[in-house]
Amino acid sequence: MNPIGDKSLSESAIDQIGMEMEQITPPNYVALRNKRRREDDTNVDRFDVFREEIKTLILTMFKSQESGSKKLESTLTEISKTNTNIQTTMSFLAEQNVELKKKLELLEIERKKDKEHISILEGQLEDLKRDRLKNNIEIKNAPKADKETKEDLIIMTLELAKSVNCQLSEKDINDIYRIRFKREGNASSPIIVELSTTLLKMKFLQACKTYNLKNKDKLRAKHLGLKSQGQENIPVYVAEQLTASRARLYFLARDLMRSKSYKFCWTSYGRVYVRKSENSPIITINNEAIVQKLLGEQ
Repeated sequence: MNPIGDKSLSESAIDQIGMEMEQITPPNYVALRNKRRREDDTNVDRFDVFREEIKTLILTMFKSQESGSKKLESTLTEISKTNTNIQTTMSFLAEQNVELKKKLELLEIERKKDKEHISILEGQLEDLKRDRLKNNIEIKNAPKADKETKEDLIIMTLELAKSVNCQLSEKDINDIYRIRFKREGNASSPIIVELSTTLLKMKFLQACKTYNLKNKDKLRAKHLGLKSQGQENIPVYVAEQLTASRARLYFLARDLMRSKSYKFCWTSYGRVYVRKSENSPIITINNEAIVQKLLGEQ
């Protein structure tokens, strides 16, 4: 038996084996290669899909950002226009404010001029009223008789002049009347006596003042010739008739005197005066501001 022949295959066997291998092995190899290609193709397809999705998403984001940018740009443009309009409006308002300020300044100047003019007119009107009352005296708190007439008032005035030793006749009285209040029956309404001259008025007032200084028994109703029981001791007061504004000032001046800072307060020719002492200067009270100023100095 040949040893080599025993250990090796014959050519025919090898050929057979080769044929069998060709029949078996190649198909297996082909099948394996075909399977990998399909998997690779699937992965490629998935990647392409993913890539397209990413691309679509990015494009959508860019489009959205572009749209937002356009809207933002439009909004900024509108805001810029609005700011421009606001600036224009503010400039216009500033100009209007300057014009209004100028007009107000002119109106204020005119108001001051008008106020000064009104003050001058009021002063002139006050002087006219004061001049109209320059001969008048006022008898206050005189009892009123029933069915009182002008003749009764004249007799009362002449009796008063006689009591204070002042020469006065009926012809010296231009007019005489009692002031009527809204409430009838007021017995103490003042009697207004219009005398013929201012000089006579001042003499009459001075005589009444002298009488009150010299006599403890001040002027009373009995000095008017009224002898009725219960009326004769009623005090009466004689003063010059003042305009409404001067009467108000006289009232305030007397309050000033009551504060004990001013010793004297009086009226003369329709004007009001105060004085702190015999040696101090005389102060004319022309308006309420002067009274307030004097009160503030105390």
